[in-house]
This record gives sequence, structure tokens and C-alpha cells, in this order.
Amino acid sequence: MTSKCPKRLALYVAISSLLLAANSNTATAAATSEQLESRIAQLEALIQKLEGKVSEQDKAITTVKEFTVATDAKKASDSQPGTKVTLGGYIKADTTYSSYSGGDLAAGSAGRDFYIPGTIPVGGQDESTDTDYSAKESRFFLKTESDFNGKALISYIEMDFLLAPGGNERVSNGYQPRLRHAFLKYGKWMAGQSWSTFQDVGALAENLDFVGPAEGTVFERQPQIRYTHGNWQVALENPETTVTPFGGGGRIVTDDNALPDVVMRYTYKEDWGWLSVATIARQLSYEDKASGIDDTESGLGISLSGKVKIGRDDIRFMLTRGSGLGRYVGLNTANGAVVDAKGDLEAIDSTSGFVSLRHFWNESWRSNLTLSGFSADNDTDLTGSGVTKQVYSVHLNLLYSPTPKITIGAEYMFAEREIESGADGDLDRFIFSMKYGF
Repeated sequence: MTSKCPKRLALYVAISSLLLAANSNTATAAATSEQLESRIAQLEALIQKLEGKVSEQDKAITTVKEFTVATDAKKASDSQPGTKVTLGGYIKADTTYSSYSGGDLAAGSAGRDFYIPGTIPVGGQDESTDTDYSAKESRFFLKTESDFNGKALISYIEMDFLLAPGGNERVSNGYQPRLRHAFLKYGKWMAGQSWSTFQDVGALAENLDFVGPAEGTVFERQPQIRYTHGNWQVALENPETTVTPFGGGGRIVTDDNALPDVVMRYTYKEDWGWLSVATIARQLSYEDKASGIDDTESGLGISLSGKVKIGRDDIRFMLTRGSGLGRYVGLNTANGAVVDAKGDLEAIDSTSGFVSLRHFWNESWRSNLTLSGFSADNDTDLTGSGVTKQVYSVHLNLLYSPTPKITIGAEYMFAEREIESGADGDLDRFIFSMKYGF
């Protein structure tokens, strides 16, 4: 009940008392009805005046409350600004027809999902064509953007279904999602898992195959801490060493590193495109007390990459040379080091690169021609003759995009791998693909 009610009740009581007094007091019986009506009219005018004052007081109180609420809301908005959330990704369906001159890949091999140079069979018998349908490259991401103390705060997480354990082609074709990216950016700093700073993502060729010219490409995602200032980037990245045992054999993944991989990149940009150079310094480490091995070796590398625009067309390229690069190049076609007879590590040298021409036939049609190669300088006295000596590939595609978010295309690739013994094997692959980005 508001403050108006008690005042109004009191006035009504006063009027009633006057009327009763008028009826009971013979002294006032002479008062005319006109006088009573006049008195009642005066009292009603007084009531309306009092109600007007109360209404003005209520309005003032409401105004103060509204101002207080608005001020509090503005303070909350200033200290906790809104966050923009973006959900996206793409759906990609691939059909591949693969034939090998030197053997065959087993069912479920990752080399049947996309081109992995080191998996090309060598020295075996030619087999019939393998046909595979897959949607495992499809991916999705979640990104948030906000302003925190005047600086951009960005988080990003992305997943796809390639290389994940579990799943088969017998009944449901269900595959587990795998983590691709998960990082946080604040101002000039980035922390989390993303593309290695040693990799120039913008220079990657446009191929229907997941990686494309894999043997000639620096390709690595891993946890890191990166600082960016203008055209410069410096990063400390997750270390890992892959080793070939003395005399050859299965790859050893040591996980014995004490120091992070250190990467520095400089990118020069102009209207015609960009040119970027990156260097890496890393520790190669292997400790196995059972066999008496406990050694470290240094790895160094340099990569030159870029994109040159020619009207609407462009040329993309990458050239990488180093010692102990291992897993950074060619999807680990060669290991970073080999163990010698004394149990010490010797870094393996390698050279790799690719060049890709993209040509637009019109607004909707385009093609890419890509040449790629890799060569390892193996000491066969240490590695044996079963390791990859060299591998190269050629890719040609025709792509159609009725809208920017849809790509339908066909691609042919030929690849050849040779090992140190001289044995080799070829891969012929046709890819038909449809992709929708959202």
C-alpha cells in the first residue's frame, strides 16, 4: 500500500465525522444543503491536490531508481563487454581411386585417406585399384572474440575426424573427433596448439588431397607459445625427436627432449603477394638406459616460402633445407636423426620444396598444377638401405565453385618413392570431391 492510502482514508473519516455532526447537532440544522455541498467540494479539491503531490514524489523516486539501474548496467557493460561467438567449418566428401605399382596399403591405413609420401609401397607386386569413400576430413570450429582491457582476446578450438583411433568401414563408419587447434590469443601473444611457426600456411597449394604436395611441405601442428611483433614472429614449440635405429628398423619416437624447439619467422608483404623466411633450432635427444644410449644432437633448418600474384592467378612455393628437420617436413618422410655404432645421434640432412600455379579459367572454374619433391642425405652405413632416398609428386586438378562456399572438383596425382636400396614404387590416384563451408 502506498502513502496515498492513509491520507485518503483520514480525509474520508473527517468528511464522515462532519456529516454525522451535521445530522446530530441541532445547532447546525439550519445549514442549507448548498453549504454542505460547497464544503464537500472544497474537501474533494483538497484531496486531489494532496494526491497530485504524492504522484510527483513517486515519479521522482522512480526516476532515481531508473538512473541507478542504467548506471549500474553501463558499468557492467564497460567492465564485461559482449563476446562474439562464431561456429563454422566444412563438410567434405571424397572419393579416391588409388593404384600402386609396388604393393598395396592395408585396409585402414592413413595413406588411403590422404597422400603420405612415406607410405607408398616399394618393391612389391602391382595390385588392382583401391576405391575409398570418406567424409573424415570434415571439420568444425568454435571461436570467441572479445575486448579485454582494450586488447583483442581470442579463443579457438577445431576438430576433424582424420587419423583418430577407432572406427571402421564395416557397419557404421563412425570415427572419433581429433583435436586440430586449441589456442588463446591476447594482444601479441598466442598460447596453445596451432600451426607451427616454421610453417607458412598461406603458401599451401590448393589441392583436393588433404595436404597435397606433402613431401615438399613443412606441415606441423603442435602446442607452443608465440610472440608476434609487426612482420616478426618468435616461438617456443613442443619438442619431439624421431630416430632411426642403427642399421635401420622401425621409427623410434623418443620424447626425451629437455629444450623446446625455437622458431623465428619474418614476412615481407606487398601488393604483389608476400615472401617469408623462417629458421628453426632444435635439440634432438634420445635416452635408453637399457641399450646404453644417452645423447643429444642439434638440428637447424631454414625455409623460404611465399605467394606471387599474377593478376587473379598466383604462384605459391616453398623451399626448405636443414639438418635434423625430421617430422617438420614431408609428414616425417625421414627421421630427425640416426643412431651410430657408438650409440650417438647423427642428424639427417634433407632438402624439400614445391611450386604450385593456380589459374582461373573464369569466375567459377579454376585449376592448380603442383610439382613437389623431397630428398634425404642418408648415411646408409647407419640407416641401412630401407629408408626413403627421394620422393616426388605431380598434382593437377579442375575445381568448380558455383558460390564461394561450395567447391566441386576432380584431381589426378602421380607420386614415386625410391628407397636407398634402389627399389621404388608409384602411386596413381584420382580424387573426386565436394565441399561445403559454413
